[in-house]
Amino acid sequence: MMKALQKLATSLALITFVAFSARFAFAYYQARRIPPQVLRVVPFQTETGHIAYSLAAGEGFSSPFQRDTGPTAWLAPAYPVLLAGIFKLFGVYSLRSFYVAVFLNILFSTATCVPIFYAGQRIAGPAAACSAAWFWALFPNAILIPFEWIWDTSLSALLAAMLVWMTIEISESARLRDWCVYGLFWGMAALTNPALTLPFPLLFGWAALRFGPLNKRQLMQPILALAIAAICCAPWTVRNWVRFRAFIPMRSNFAFELYVGNNENYADENRFRPGAVTQDREILRYFRMGETAFMEEERRKALAFILAHPRTEIQLIGLRFVDFWMGTSTPQATFRQVDSLLLRCFLLCNYFAPIGALLGSIFLILRKNPFRFPLVSFAAVFPVLYYVTHTSLRYRHPIDPVIMLLTAAGVMEMGRWLMLCRQAAAQEAEPSTSS
Repeated sequence: MMKALQKLATSLALITFVAFSARFAFAYYQARRIPPQVLRVVPFQTETGHIAYSLAAGEGFSSPFQRDTGPTAWLAPAYPVLLAGIFKLFGVYSLRSFYVAVFLNILFSTATCVPIFYAGQRIAGPAAACSAAWFWALFPNAILIPFEWIWDTSLSALLAAMLVWMTIEISESARLRDWCVYGLFWGMAALTNPALTLPFPLLFGWAALRFGPLNKRQLMQPILALAIAAICCAPWTVRNWVRFRAFIPMRSNFAFELYVGNNENYADENRFRPGAVTQDREILRYFRMGETAFMEEERRKALAFILAHPRTEIQLIGLRFVDFWMGTSTPQATFRQVDSLLLRCFLLCNYFAPIGALLGSIFLILRKNPFRFPLVSFAAVFPVLYYVTHTSLRYRHPIDPVIMLLTAAGVMEMGRWLMLCRQAAAQEAEPSTSS
């Protein structure tokens, strides 16, 4: 019986089934509590939804704030194009489109169990693989976000997990086809969420160097993978140059995000969050100025604030660091203020996840695990963008699969260490008992 239960608990099929069921049940429960007229419109009132609307209406990739403002590069193209396809097939701002988009998010989130499981096997063995997959299947963020956000967030998490798994596998593969697929996935990640490419030089370089001596024959695989990734991104970059006469590889809105997190509202050191008026005011300026001129002025104002207030900027970076990893810049106060047991459990999961990831990183480094570099570097480099702009718990979600892998490795190593300590204590107790 115990062997059967153990086999069942380590079944990837069961883990994915539970993951899908948890996400579907939450979405079903929430959808029944919200009026249909709200579900068919409100979730799409974002930059993603507005651009998808423009695409579905035949107006091209434009108007991120619904008002007709012409072509945009505010977002990377992959998810708005996917959402526009849903609008075409199931109706613009329709209830069916909302359900289809949520269902796809659930599938993306559920499928993330697979790369987590197989990457965990390579990194720390079957026990860690099962633990990491179970952690992800039941992680509150991964259950809530597919319903709460019609955005690329769930797809980005899947791509991040795939890239980590593929980096580990590709480092030991000489097959040209494998490297081509690897480059294709990096291209897809860039077109979906450009922030995922921040660790690209480290992961790609590690895989290429670990692949073997870089002679002419073995250089072919990494070079071809790099070329495929670049080819995937090239049409979008060329389109942006033609439209805006500016070099915009993926997204144009970095200057805006930088200013939202670094503006005159923070000049008073007692205030660390801008009022909603800041974003609303800046969008009105966007309407008047156009995208290129607006972004240039946002960049200038943000840099001027950062240079004029270095002490405040250091404090803001510290608060964003805590906010990114804990989901709030004041974890203790937030936990005390929440009066719901369910919300407190949600907060605790988000508090302990990065602590577990840090513990796993330390253990992997100390034990010189051969695959420590891709995991630790991905988790360390990805958040840098949000330390200098602004953050929320949603922004961390793409690397939550990596956090689950690191946490599982940490839990396994901690269990192994406790077992060794217990054995050592038992051995020390034996002589005194026998005497």
